[in-house]
Amino acid sequence: QVQLEESGGGLVQAGGSLKLSCEHSGDSDCISVMGWYRQAPGKERELVAGISYSGATNYADSVKGRFTISRDNAKKMMYLQMNSLKPEDTAVYYCHGVCTQYKVGYGHLTDDYWGRGTQVSVSS
Repeated sequence: QVQLEESGGGLVQAGGSLKLSCEHSGDSDCISVMGWYRQAPGKERELVAGISYSGATNYADSVKGRFTISRDNAKKMMYLQMNSLKPEDTAVYYCHGVCTQYKVGYGHLTDDYWGRGTQVSVSS
């Protein structure tokens, strides 16, 4: 099994910064693509930023230029540096990881794993 655990959420004023961390553990050597998602009250969960094992990144348009995703594969960690925070960034932020394994006779199989989420609240 794979476990993902987020940390670093909190309450911050608009214009401030926060850094989220996600640690993966267990049988997590198979983790390839990782990402941060968020879900605001009454809204669907949305992708904030993604990162491949080699470090290629992609961002939602709403956070480009403000958020930076990174990872340290040796430490089994992923990060999200959030700057210039806005009230509309308020949400529960989830860490997501894709486990990719090759099984003879089946090819490449993938499983999705999620953390429990960490609350980010931005006051105006």
